[in-house]
Amino acid sequence: MKEWYKQSKEDLLSTLKTNPDVGLTEDDVKERINKYGTNELREEAKKSFFSKLLAQFSDFLILILIGAAVISFIVGEGKDAIVILAIVVLNAFLGLYQEGKAEKALEALKKMSSPTAKVIRNGHIAEVAASTLVPGDIVALDAGDIIPADLRLIESSNLKVEEASLTGESVPVEKDSNIVFEEDVSLGDRKNMAYMSTSITYGRGKGVVVETGHNTEIGKIATMIQSYEDETTPLQKQLNRLGKVLGITTIIICIGVFLIGLLQGREVLEMFMVSISLAVAAIPEGLPAIVTIVLALGMNKMVKRNAIVKKLLAVETLGSTTVICSDKTGTLTQNEMTVVKLFTDGKVIDVTGTGYDISGEFKLDDKPIDDVDFLDTFLNIAVLANDADLEKTPEGYRVIGDPTEGALITLAGKGNIHKSSANEKYPRIEEIPFDSGRKMMTTFHENYLPGKIVSFTKGAPDIVIDRCSKIKGSGIILDFNDEMKKEVLKVNSDFSKDALRVLALAYREYDELPKDISPENNEIDMIFVGLVGMIDPARPEAKEAIRKCKEAGIKTIMITGDYKETAFAIAKELGMAETRDEAMMGDELNKLSDEELKEVVKRVNVFARVSPEHKVRIVTALKENGEIAAMTGDGVNDALALKKADIGVSMGITGTDVAKNTAEMILTDDNFASIVSSVEEGRIIYSNIKKFVAFLLSCNIGEILLVFTSILLNLPVPLLAIQLLWLNLVTDSFPALALGVEKGDPDIMKIPPRDTKEPILTKSMLRGIVLQSVAIAVTSLLAYRWGLLTYGGDLLKARTLIFTTLITAELLRAFSSRSQKYTLFNIGFFTNMTMVYAVLISFALLLVVLYVPFLQPIFHTTALGLNDWSVILGFAIIPLVVGELSKLVFKARNN
Repeated sequence: MKEWYKQSKEDLLSTLKTNPDVGLTEDDVKERINKYGTNELREEAKKSFFSKLLAQFSDFLILILIGAAVISFIVGEGKDAIVILAIVVLNAFLGLYQEGKAEKALEALKKMSSPTAKVIRNGHIAEVAASTLVPGDIVALDAGDIIPADLRLIESSNLKVEEASLTGESVPVEKDSNIVFEEDVSLGDRKNMAYMSTSITYGRGKGVVVETGHNTEIGKIATMIQSYEDETTPLQKQLNRLGKVLGITTIIICIGVFLIGLLQGREVLEMFMVSISLAVAAIPEGLPAIVTIVLALGMNKMVKRNAIVKKLLAVETLGSTTVICSDKTGTLTQNEMTVVKLFTDGKVIDVTGTGYDISGEFKLDDKPIDDVDFLDTFLNIAVLANDADLEKTPEGYRVIGDPTEGALITLAGKGNIHKSSANEKYPRIEEIPFDSGRKMMTTFHENYLPGKIVSFTKGAPDIVIDRCSKIKGSGIILDFNDEMKKEVLKVNSDFSKDALRVLALAYREYDELPKDISPENNEIDMIFVGLVGMIDPARPEAKEAIRKCKEAGIKTIMITGDYKETAFAIAKELGMAETRDEAMMGDELNKLSDEELKEVVKRVNVFARVSPEHKVRIVTALKENGEIAAMTGDGVNDALALKKADIGVSMGITGTDVAKNTAEMILTDDNFASIVSSVEEGRIIYSNIKKFVAFLLSCNIGEILLVFTSILLNLPVPLLAIQLLWLNLVTDSFPALALGVEKGDPDIMKIPPRDTKEPILTKSMLRGIVLQSVAIAVTSLLAYRWGLLTYGGDLLKARTLIFTTLITAELLRAFSSRSQKYTLFNIGFFTNMTMVYAVLISFALLLVVLYVPFLQPIFHTTALGLNDWSVILGFAIIPLVVGELSKLVFKARNN
């Protein structure tokens, strides 16, 4: 890739074999399209629906179930096989959710590209499809144009380009075609370049196409988005690990039981069916579906908290976030330039209000100024030497033109001076447009002073101050001596240290409109009026959100394309950084190896003037340090890092389509604070997932112990495969879903993020699972033994008894699973009504398979009497009591 910004115009034109006045011929264009391809972003082949569906069957546990179904068919148990396969297929379809974010991001990038371009070919200007542009084409540029390809500018007249979506720069960048760089400079500082998808806000120019399609800066982003594979989330890794352990354990137990049965002299076919029953008992068939449903419910709850989560597993990932990398412009700030300070008449005046809303007031020493007539000249210069406009929309005010000028119009509005009326009263009759060489703009107006013409000037403070010979103060005009100029320049320096963008305002009086208007003749001997300081302000709610992040053990890092001073000032205001040592420039990153960067990201909280590649390097370094990184942003420049991060968070209002389609989560209110709510919801969801995983496993292990112990004791097989399937899928699933909507512990945002390497089942959870499993197995076995003795060997009734006892025990135990710390007396029996309804539904379904005649032969059940129920309830309540007592013991030990 050539560094076009380092080439002179002559070398550039020679290299690309083109002429600035004639352009390329049609033959040149055809030849170069064949060589370089069209100026479009190509898409990779998409995965077919079949390949996505097939991927759902690759899970180890699912393969075991499929094997169990096949064996069931072979041995003639068709009903069991059909039920098992139905469950497998259902899980597969539940697991299919929206994929192809990279393709959508590409589509959005393509939309951002300019559809047409004004190009010089064969010596004539023609409007052509942007896709037909080739390197060497000469493109004419005017205000309002979207730049159609990467260009090296060869002409520029007061040219300004809005690059916020690509570089993060909060104000349009002044371009200068005459600059030639010798050293490497960052993307945002290449003033002789204009990049595809950015837009011209002011001036005109001409550029040579140097890169097209995937070789453009936006094309590189598209290519990199395509190249990133979706990584597995912490929850996926934990569930996959758990699945393998369960699967291997299941196979070992099935083989062991099969061999024990043969040694006991049992039939081979019988032991096949027993082994299948064990496989069914060991595998929590409902787990994938329940995880999916609980995450989906979490998604719906997040919508109420102004966050749309596009990918189910991203809900849980957000809860494990340890660091949030945030873009500055539009995310931590409002992306609306706002005047916050004035200097005039020897006084520094504060201005309240934010954005382009004209509500606000002027304050001196923290006291409101009631009479602002003394600011009349100041505010009229601000609003009249101005080419922008404000448009009122349902969402608020929107600036048309330069954001800096929009801020000045807003400032004047706060003083009750409005652009439309000011222009009518004091019409503009002449002007000297802004240019980047002299860094000033001057307009000429009549009627402002009786019988006079005035020129109003705004521009860079050092240049305007140098061209002023007088100063307006206290209603009189004084000589502007060197001592006074030093004082004003010191104020300018103080404003700049606060990361304010500063402009100076001045004017000059004439008896009549000058005949020879020029900067040399008219932008001299001016009367200095004052300084105006503005900034893209921090979002007020962001500070509180960052404080909450710190409390939750989450680090926040600002990554921006803006300048270091501006970035640090905002970061300090928000509490993200305290000293300048915590801020670093993008060009400093270029000198660091990947290993050095891994150390730097541990202490630096502000990265300024960075390119898209830098953002990805920073996110990668954080991830290699073991962090779970979330990246927030709204621009095209954020798309790569959004894709690379563990979870990408895009802004919904200001976010580009590229950012939205690349991210896993979209904030509908563009509020950084909504991330904190989403993190909290993510933590609650993960905590609830752990609860129902523990619940399901204790039930399943209890069932395995029951079947295994029965075989060891040479008892008939207590439960059949179809009964175990009913237990796992119907009986257990409803309470498990209810556990998924628990409210969460009150201190959930006051504990550090969990270690993602920590298994989903902690030691304390495993102890609880073992205790509960043994309680369930022992009580059920006692009930089974009692049934066999009481019913005189009636196996059907004994199996029905144990089937009913096991279901009732598991339903009662679900209440105990609602919290690992607190007993039911602490949290309240009816505080989760979903659980109450879930248990009632599951119990009602149990009654259906017990008492509906045509279902009895399918599930191998028979009707039970009142005496049977008294025995069942006596045994079934034991696991609940054991669970609650274990919490009290655990609490006593910790105290």
